[in-house]
Amino acid sequence: MNIWWIVGLSVAVVLVCILVFRLHAFLTLLLAGLLVAGLTSRQALEQYAESEVAAESFTAKQATGFTNSLAVSRLTTAFGSTAGKIGILIALASVIGGCLSESGAAATIVDRMLKLTGPKRSPEALAVSSFIIGIPVFFDTVFYLMVPLARSLRRAVGKDYVLFLMAIMAGGSIAHSLIPPTPGPLQVAEILDVDVGVMLGVGLIVGGFSSVLSLAAARVINHFVEVPLRELQGDSESDSEPNAAAAGLAEGDRKSPGLMESLWPIIVPVVLITIGSVVSYLTKSGRIETTEMTRLLLLVGDKNIAIAIGLAFAMSLLRYIPTGPRSSLVGRSLASGGNIILITAAGGAFGAMLRQAGIASAVSDLVDADAGLILLPLAFAVTAAIRTLQGSATVAMITSAGVLQGFALADDLPFHPVYLAMAIGAGSKPISWMTDSGFWIMTKMSGMTEAEGLKVISPMTTAMGLATLSVSVVLAWLAPGI
Repeated sequence: MNIWWIVGLSVAVVLVCILVFRLHAFLTLLLAGLLVAGLTSRQALEQYAESEVAAESFTAKQATGFTNSLAVSRLTTAFGSTAGKIGILIALASVIGGCLSESGAAATIVDRMLKLTGPKRSPEALAVSSFIIGIPVFFDTVFYLMVPLARSLRRAVGKDYVLFLMAIMAGGSIAHSLIPPTPGPLQVAEILDVDVGVMLGVGLIVGGFSSVLSLAAARVINHFVEVPLRELQGDSESDSEPNAAAAGLAEGDRKSPGLMESLWPIIVPVVLITIGSVVSYLTKSGRIETTEMTRLLLLVGDKNIAIAIGLAFAMSLLRYIPTGPRSSLVGRSLASGGNIILITAAGGAFGAMLRQAGIASAVSDLVDADAGLILLPLAFAVTAAIRTLQGSATVAMITSAGVLQGFALADDLPFHPVYLAMAIGAGSKPISWMTDSGFWIMTKMSGMTEAEGLKVISPMTTAMGLATLSVSVVLAWLAPGI
């Protein structure tokens, strides 16, 4: 069967299963991967095996065994390979996120940012805080943490509620789609063969500039749309004024960690992974010799080791958590992370099946890599279409990366493939609406109606996507080789 028929059928299966049958993303991606594996011709498998032998990834015996293997065997092997590469990282990052949120460390970061910027710059403080916290913490958790603060600020100043809410998105949502170890960018980096350290560094740069532009867009939306502050279920009189629990603007009864103690679990892994990537590049290029010191730096700079060291710092925050929640925190965090690992590994298996079916060469034949920067808007459009139709940003990123991986693997790509990953991340922003679970989280937690959500959240996610794409294109033009 023609590769594009296989791609079309598999994407249709993803959309129908999620939109019509409301099937879980893990089962949906596994089903799509099995469909692709089952429809892949023996000729395509032989061509893939030959390319792997040429790259010295397969021996001749392994290539023969691969060609004769069953579809389900290839799928499970790819699933296990993906889980092995990203499973530990996501699991440890989930525990770090739990420690930050339940110890009060996240509130400390926000509190210090507000004190640093002052009331007039509170939107900037919200955006920066959300961006920092959004690196190890999933966006829905970031929004849960930050919405009480936005509501308290609205009560204090009497206006700009939309701006406060969108500032949270401008920081946390962009970090969620561009910066590992969140699962979307992590798996995109794996599919496109982009070093995690490079993905992290470029993601920080692109995300930082994009957040600034997105915050400007938030101010425009805030000028045209007014959302009243409605009382939510669970609100009480004590919540009517800014307080330590909601806004982090004053000290609460419970002791909270200091600023640096709160930041170490985030800063340390970022620095170590960056150092590891730099040392790896320098040794591979022959600019420095391999010594015991470089081996040590490569060890601590490994993404799993770096996150584990960050977790060690995060565990020191447990003393700020009450005894009851403390005893179950790791278990609850791992349960949440396990769900993400299954989805991400299934997405990786789906992408691997597409790769074995010949999507890389098919994409290269369809659009020449010499097309230049136009490839980035193309990647953005493909991802945005999938995201808008089925709702999940992570599923959209993984699916799009699987379809577009041929560009990243092309020898004549005119820029570093990390920019393709950034464009895919940008495309995962628009358009958040009824199909997106995050849309419902944001509307219900903030008190917005569905109509108000369509006027605020949908335009904001579109602006965020376009801002991120613009920054990615400019950087790919100015510094194509990183």
